[in-house]
This record gives sequence, structure tokens and C-alpha cells, in this order.
Amino acid sequence: METYEGTILAGRSFEPIRGRVMVDEGRIEAVEETATESTDIVLPAFVNAHTHIGDSVAKDAAVGLSLENAVAPPDSEKHRRLAAASRAELVTAIRRTLRFMQQTGTAAHLDFRESGEAGAEALREAAAETATDAFVFGSGPPSVLEIADGYGASGANDDDFADQRAAAREANKPFAIHAGEPDATDIHPALDLEPDLLVHMVHAAEEHLDRVADQGVPVVACPRTNAILEVGRPPLSDLLANTTVALGTDNVMLNGPSMFREMAYTATNFDVSDREVLRMATTAGAEIADLDCGVIEPGRRAALLVLDGDSNNLAGTVDPVSAVVRRATGLDVSDVVL
Repeated sequence: METYEGTILAGRSFEPIRGRVMVDEGRIEAVEETATESTDIVLPAFVNAHTHIGDSVAKDAAVGLSLENAVAPPDSEKHRRLAAASRAELVTAIRRTLRFMQQTGTAAHLDFRESGEAGAEALREAAAETATDAFVFGSGPPSVLEIADGYGASGANDDDFADQRAAAREANKPFAIHAGEPDATDIHPALDLEPDLLVHMVHAAEEHLDRVADQGVPVVACPRTNAILEVGRPPLSDLLANTTVALGTDNVMLNGPSMFREMAYTATNFDVSDREVLRMATTAGAEIADLDCGVIEPGRRAALLVLDGDSNNLAGTVDPVSAVVRRATGLDVSDVVL
């Protein structure tokens, strides 16, 4: 039995309790309120709900480029560099990014993996040697679903994804699609595909939000990348009022996959509470991919992040939730339990 003591951000409300989390054979056995001298903060490990981890071969290559020139298929900087990378270079770059994600407390990530079956297999190979789980949204022909956990479409304006949508439904795997990133023209066509997940929704208007609510489609927001590419700001408060919203760091080429940085940026730039931001970074992503993590409660997988509450950065904080969301960094991590 392993025990982690301190201030526990337990349950779906993250209400801080002084106590301990007891773990047995990788699962949370109990969460107990009890006296403790530990200054640690124990929270659920993160779920990064949208990544393009193949971009690890081209970090910062798109600085200063527009959305189209940076990432749009098939001729953007991103796709040229992906095509030029060898399999060994790709796997090595992905694996190093996964190790960073593990070090900074990410239990799992939901990845849109380019390059069809070969791309999905490369991520599987890289992830096999790390503790951060990869939920793979494959690309290309429907046959990629034999390898991937779901299908990830670039956008309804890029191609006709009807066959891929049908194949995902037949395979009982989720279908996800980018929508509303450069403008709103692809949102209704994306919703017509009855997706299981939408990514971005920067330009979602009331008519789109009504459909999102009616269809019960969750959304992943990527605020830092939207700012870098100057495509706008997602309407987070409106999205949260209509559906489940998770946070993702998006392209590794543009952003380091730090959920600490994503939370801090979101909390300081949008009208959402710190608890909502923490939920977007943990519970929501886990729910979207049906993962057994994202909440500290008995019976769950023990995917935990332990922060040193007495670090030079966190010592003296009044509100542990706000400290985690707005102030904490990877330097404050004392343990990652995955």
C-alpha cells in the first residue's frame, strides 16, 4: 500500500481536504481526511485532450507563420517536415515529448496522428516506453481504425469524411474533427457528420452552440495555439454552458505540451473559474476518451500528480486550486504516479 499525504484535491469538485490518498496495486483504495504535516498538494494527473505530437520533429519551425502556412495539409511547413523525417527520427522525437509530458504530470493525451497507419504505429511504438498513455485518433483511409483508437479528421472543408465517419461508427470508435478554427464555415458541415468530439470551435456562434448542446458533442479548446496563430478566442464560457469542454495544447511545433502553461493562460485570459480550468485539464479529457482517471476517488486508477506545496514558488499560497492552475510549474512537481 502506498500513501500520498497533504492537501488532496479530491472528487469532481476539487474541494481541498487535508488527508491522504491510499493506493493499492495501481488503484485508489481510499481518500481519508486526517491530520498530516505534509505540505504537498495532490491532484489528478492531467489529460491533454488535443495534441499533434508528430510535430515534435519540427519544434518552433512555424514561429511567425499563418495557420495555413504552418499546419494546413498538404503543403504547410508542418507537413513538409513530417514527410522529410525518417521513422526513427519521428519515434525518437515523439518519445522525448512524451517523457516531458510524463515529467510534468500528464497521464494521457488525445492525439491527432497524421500519416495514416504508419503514423499511428509510430506513436504506438514511442508510447510503449513511457507512462503517458496515447489515445490515437488516426488519419487517412478508414483502415487506420484497425490500429487507432478513433478517427481524427482535419476539417470538413478539407475533404469528404463520410466514409471515415461510417467506418468509425461500424468499429464503435470515436470520430473527432477540427471545426471553427480559421472561421465558422466548417462548423455546420462538421456537426452534420455527428462527431463524437469537436476541436477548437473558436468561431462558434449561438446557432452552432445550440446544435452542440442538442447533439451532446464535447469540445476541446486550445487557447494558446489559437492566440499564436491569431485565429481568435474560443467562447469558453458559452461552450461550458452547453457542453463538456477540455483543454489541449495542440501542435508541439507551436507549443510545449505543458498543461500548467495552458491552465495559467486560460485562467488569466478567459472568464472561467479556476475550478473549471482544472476540470478542463483533468476530468473532462478523461471523460471524453472514457479513461479511468481525472478524478481522485476510491476505485479509480491511481493517476496522481504531487506538487511540493513548500517549494519556493508555492510556499504561502492561500488557495491550493488557484495555486495549481495559475502559479504551479513543472519545477514544483515532486512525484508523478501513473
